[in-house]
Amino acid sequence: MADHLFRSHNKTLLVFHLVCPVKYRRKIFTSETEQTLKSVCLELAPRYNYQFLEIGIDEDHVHFLIQTVPNILISDMVKAIKSITAREMFKRHPEVKIFLWGGEFWTDGYYLNTVGQYGNLAMLQNYVKKQGIKNYRQLHQQSLFMSEDMG
Repeated sequence: MADHLFRSHNKTLLVFHLVCPVKYRRKIFTSETEQTLKSVCLELAPRYNYQFLEIGIDEDHVHFLIQTVPNILISDMVKAIKSITAREMFKRHPEVKIFLWGGEFWTDGYYLNTVGQYGNLAMLQNYVKKQGIKNYRQLHQQSLFMSEDMG
């Protein structure tokens, strides 16, 4: 998994799973176009403060695992990735325009999810809910016994 990013005043671990379908779900990815997409992503990453941890390419959509820093707007990240990769794919592989009329490479939509390294949502909700409660286990046991006596 990804390592924490250290800055002067923070330590972060922000990883996103982004899925981008090709316009009209056209099957345009070949081994050559896959290599181009990956190289474009690696070229844009340092300029925008992204790190592509994984890029998985199917014939008609792409999965990205991306790590970034907290001052990045997520919608801007998606927009930059989609627009730059589209422009470069059309420039380096004009043959894909045959399948993608109208000048758009990606669909307007996308799927985005956060990726957790240290637990799932239920575990973290429970952890946060119990912050500040001293001797939680002891209090929980007492309340169980009190409710039995009362019922």
